[in-house]
Amino acid sequence: MRLFRSLAPAVTAVALVLCLPYEALPHARVEPAGPAARPEPFGAECRTTVRGSQVVAYCHNAYAETDRVRLHIECDRWWDLDSDGPPADAGPAVTVRLTGRCWKEVRSAWVSHQKG
Repeated sequence: MRLFRSLAPAVTAVALVLCLPYEALPHARVEPAGPAARPEPFGAECRTTVRGSQVVAYCHNAYAETDRVRLHIECDRWWDLDSDGPPADAGPAVTVRLTGRCWKEVRSAWVSHQKG
């Protein structure tokens, strides 16, 4: 009994620390190094249409940096080969046309972007 009385304050203190809400725990204060640089806008806007087995995407780049766009097509049939089209550079204020196809149905099509 004497051992319990001597450990009781320590056990109570540990229990209180473990039960504190997360917001009550201390956090390190870190000051920002300087003004954060705003990222430059990037990326062409692409519109993709699927008609039967044909896919056409038009990508217009409204920004100053060149965007390398690429059309990816996933075909619905297991025997139909999926394709990744060749990359095309969409320069500032330029619209590019990307095309591709499957033999039968198209499951999905999307355009990837890369800084050029």
